[in-house]
Amino acid sequence: MSKGKLTFFCGKMGAGKSTRAKSIAAEMNAVLLSEDEWLQALYPGKIASLADYVEYSSQLRPQMKRLAQSILATGADVVMDFPANTTAQREWFRSVFSEIEALHELIYIDLSNDDCLRQIALRRAQQPERSATDTQEMFEAVTKYFVEPRSEEGFNVTRAPTS
Repeated sequence: MSKGKLTFFCGKMGAGKSTRAKSIAAEMNAVLLSEDEWLQALYPGKIASLADYVEYSSQLRPQMKRLAQSILATGADVVMDFPANTTAQREWFRSVFSEIEALHELIYIDLSNDDCLRQIALRRAQQPERSATDTQEMFEAVTKYFVEPRSEEGFNVTRAPTS
């Protein structure tokens, strides 16, 4: 039986990764795994800082890896709305697909800082529950760790149109 394809995303906070993930999952009839949804369900009200996010996200990842691999092994496609914004995060994704020899696609959404901050402000207005974490300060704290995917990393990268 052939394996499914893993699709995952790179882009700064506010670039539109979650919106794009939902759209692509619907188009592909794929299983969507959203880090934000899982973190909110498992750790409600516990993530107020970047340190909190790192702590709880690291607890979530081993289970999400096994879940994604199980789904991919059935031949179903998986769209993971988890960030692939650092070399280490991308290496984790590599382990997800390579250990079971599944196909993959890394979608890179390259949006300017100003555009990301505009989208974050809009999201904060539309989803007031995110106002504690969707801030310019959080954007700046997260963005300093952002690393664009490089060709030598060896991923199948699609640069997403930003309009």
